Amino acid sequence: MITTVVGSFPLEVKSPESGRDKFLNIFGAYDPYKRLIEEVVELQFNLGLDIVTEGQVRDDMVGIFVKHIPGFTYVHNSSVITGKILPSNHNITVGDVRIAEHKLDELIKNSNLSSVEAERKGVKGIITGPSTIVHSSRIESFYKEKGHAIIDYAHAISKEASALEGAGCKYIQIDEPFLSTGMVDLKVAKEAISIIVDTVNIPVGMHACGNLKGVFKQLTSFPVDILDFEFAGNNDNIKLLKEHKNLLKGKKLGLGCLDSASKDLDEESRVREIIQTGIDVMGEDNILLDPDCGLKKMKLETAKNKLKLMIKLNNELSTKK
Repeated sequence: MITTVVGSFPLEVKSPESGRDKFLNIFGAYDPYKRLIEEVVELQFNLGLDIVTEGQVRDDMVGIFVKHIPGFTYVHNSSVITGKILPSNHNITVGDVRIAEHKLDELIKNSNLSSVEAERKGVKGIITGPSTIVHSSRIESFYKEKGHAIIDYAHAISKEASALEGAGCKYIQIDEPFLSTGMVDLKVAKEAISIIVDTVNIPVGMHACGNLKGVFKQLTSFPVDILDFEFAGNNDNIKLLKEHKNLLKGKKLGLGCLDSASKDLDEESRVREIIQTGIDVMGEDNILLDPDCGLKKMKLETAKNKLKLMIKLNNELSTKK
């Protein structure tokens, strides 16, 4: 089974330490996030994860995109739609992904991984989805309906998806936590996801957290290769997985097996049960193991221990090494 994370990590920016970095900092040329991204990638690699992220260290999931996309303003940590949403005139997250890829390549080169193990490694690009972005924003002008804003954002962010593919991402993850809230028009949401998917040729995953009781069946029809849901923090989702496994044919499942809402280490027996259920329903080849959601809100040591447990159980339960 492939192992990965949803995205964020609990790491903080540090002041420049080397003479070179201090010199660059004087002239405003020092990027504190570059070192942080490298640190996040090394942490994930050392833990044994297959697909790593750049850690989403530079900004929150809404701000990182809307600050760069025409039609939005970002004031007091709030997103506001002030005009027609258009593509950014520059790439937004590609630079950070390239830093992550360069560091990962360096780590692989200096490791004793086999060619098969090295081939499993990679960096995924992460995009905050159209419905989540628009429902996280206040519409001040131009749009009378959220649906039109969602579709325009999908077209705008498709440019970023294409750039992430060009940068060498293993796959793209679209984060749509709002899909479980009951606030979203799923028909519009599906159309918006389709616009992004049609832009790229690499696999696309969609992450939706929360209780999916009212939307599970609809989400299985979204045109993505990977559906990533939370199962550790939600028993209903486990039941839904068993009941509707026939709807997941042809897809892979991101199996959230660690409770990212809990600051305590997960019970090993519980995580084992979730993973075994995933194997029984989907088969090993169709599973990506990850936490329920991002790990940013917990202590670093807790996050590391949770991921160590996931890796340990993956090694124990996988029959295909």
